[in-house]
Amino acid sequence: MNDFGMSGDDLEQMYQEVILEAARDPHGKESFAPDLASEDSASAGDSTIRANHEYCTPGESHQFNPTCGDEATVHVEVSDAEPHRIERLVWDGHGCSISQASLSVMVDLCAGKTVDEAMDLFRDFHELMESRGAGLNDDAKEEKLEDAVVFQGVSKYPMRIKCALLGWEGMRDSVAKALAAK
Repeated sequence: MNDFGMSGDDLEQMYQEVILEAARDPHGKESFAPDLASEDSASAGDSTIRANHEYCTPGESHQFNPTCGDEATVHVEVSDAEPHRIERLVWDGHGCSISQASLSVMVDLCAGKTVDEAMDLFRDFHELMESRGAGLNDDAKEEKLEDAVVFQGVSKYPMRIKCALLGWEGMRDSVAKALAAK
């Protein structure tokens, strides 16, 4: 049993269900970004790369993972009123099943939350990805992560962590850009 009260087999089964559901019906995916793949969208040594291009608007961030070829543009709209709330969270892109499922789960968790709540989830998910399969050792954090806890197994594989974090990094950057534009 892990700290979340699930056996390894239960967590693996839930992981497969989340991945399959995201493949069938990715939440928050909208076709809005032009094809942004270009030679200048990557620089050596970056794990997740932010492309500098004229297509990103305030509240938008383009992410590229050269290791796997995952690519996503995340668009966030935040409320004017404080505390700022994520009113719209959508993405467009392509990549492996891990990156696409993680984006879908991220939308489910963060859309409608305050920016502070979404950034707490970002930090908790990042911590989960750094756990190398051990989990968070904090039931409250794991409960807040809901379906995202299934990515615990991904954290055992350093090359796949970048896939799972791609959209989350895009959300964090998009929120920062949206707030800077206010």
